[in-house]
Amino acid sequence: MHDIKKVLIIGSGPIQIGQAAEFDYSGSQACLSLREEGITTVLVNSNPATIMTDPDIADIVYIEPLTPEIIARIVERERPDGILPTMGGQTGLNIASSLAAMGILEKFDVRILGTPIETIKNAEDRESFASLMKKINEPIPESMAVTSFSEALDAARDIGFPVIIRPAYTLGGGGGGIANNESELEDIVRRGLQASMIHQVLIEKSVAGWYEFEYEVMRDSKDNCITICSMENIDPMGIHTGESIVVAPAQTLSDEDHQKLRSASLRIIRALGVEGGCNIQFALHPETREYYVIEVNPRVSRSSALASKATGYPIARVAAKIAIGKTLDEIPNSVTKKTPASFEPSIDYVVVKIPRWPFDKFRDADRRIGTQMKSTGEVMAIGRTFEESLQKAIRSLDIGIDTLKGIGERNKERIKENLITPTDQRIFYIVDAINSGFSVEEISELTGINPFFIEKIMNIVKNSKGLNLIV
Repeated sequence: MHDIKKVLIIGSGPIQIGQAAEFDYSGSQACLSLREEGITTVLVNSNPATIMTDPDIADIVYIEPLTPEIIARIVERERPDGILPTMGGQTGLNIASSLAAMGILEKFDVRILGTPIETIKNAEDRESFASLMKKINEPIPESMAVTSFSEALDAARDIGFPVIIRPAYTLGGGGGGIANNESELEDIVRRGLQASMIHQVLIEKSVAGWYEFEYEVMRDSKDNCITICSMENIDPMGIHTGESIVVAPAQTLSDEDHQKLRSASLRIIRALGVEGGCNIQFALHPETREYYVIEVNPRVSRSSALASKATGYPIARVAAKIAIGKTLDEIPNSVTKKTPASFEPSIDYVVVKIPRWPFDKFRDADRRIGTQMKSTGEVMAIGRTFEESLQKAIRSLDIGIDTLKGIGERNKERIKENLITPTDQRIFYIVDAINSGFSVEEISELTGINPFFIEKIMNIVKNSKGLNLIV
């Protein structure tokens, strides 16, 4: 795309739960990446407290409300050749969709770069997404897209409770949840319809308790595809990936399962036609090993930021260059300086991410975690083993402890309750359970966490006792 001289980059707006500094990182990288190519960058963001609004990051900066009407006026004034919406999280995608619907893109001959409008619709509109997955024979949970509570009630009765409610065009699980009965369904559906930009929610068969995996993949305009990173959520399905402890690369997948999910990821990004980065989430049954495609983010996400930092592969930088027409083999890897971006990164260490919740400041808040994000940040640690990385991450949380240890609960019934109910403290109750004589199998059954990780935590407990540390 040699005729692209000016690009408008949409930021992610105010810092809020589910959409914070990780998109500032991506947007800043995109601005710098495009400027390397001699392209004039126009950045619009409503939050001045970001790196991306620094005058050294973009050529032209607008600090304005992120609404379609305001962006339309900026487009009319600046006349960019293209708009890059994929660096601004869900906000960027929603604004791009609205600009297309308003006719602004056609009126001023502006292209959407990286992710076409049709791709955004296919990934974000729950009905379109389900239809596309069926077309390419990728398994998805039984589901139905609805636009009213009466439709939702009929769908839930057909599918059977419990069901998961997923609003279209939202971020961080906003407006969604798990309904176990009709009363809970009404509350969540009404909230979800209000949160959705197109007033649509998906009523989906619950796969709570299945293992959850994510793949970060990249594709260019010539259909070259690579896998950047696999990630494994330690917490099972039913807990938002932003609320879960995550490890990279995936630790418990057999080679056969890995190749199965990797191949599915590449088929999906090709079917969607994404040009740039894409995050794909899978549910895997603990015993049968069958899988479902749960969700696709056709943009950079929190997981993209994690995958970038975990592997050293600059996803946002590369995605920005792909968006203006460059191919993976033409883009040099800015980290290695020797290989092109078409080489898949390989790591010989373990990365652990732990969310940081604000419950120390909001002590009366409900500590239970689920399909909606409550965490306001996260920490990441790198080590040669899972145990080392987990310990480093625990220390990085800045919650007053230097090592993984228990809450100090000895009542087995209360421990059991806290293992069954996911909260920010569940990993510490696992230590209490180990100290109280619970077996690996018992803890795994109560939490839904893979026994592999329970055994690793047990290793930490045993070694801590051997070193006379309090656990």
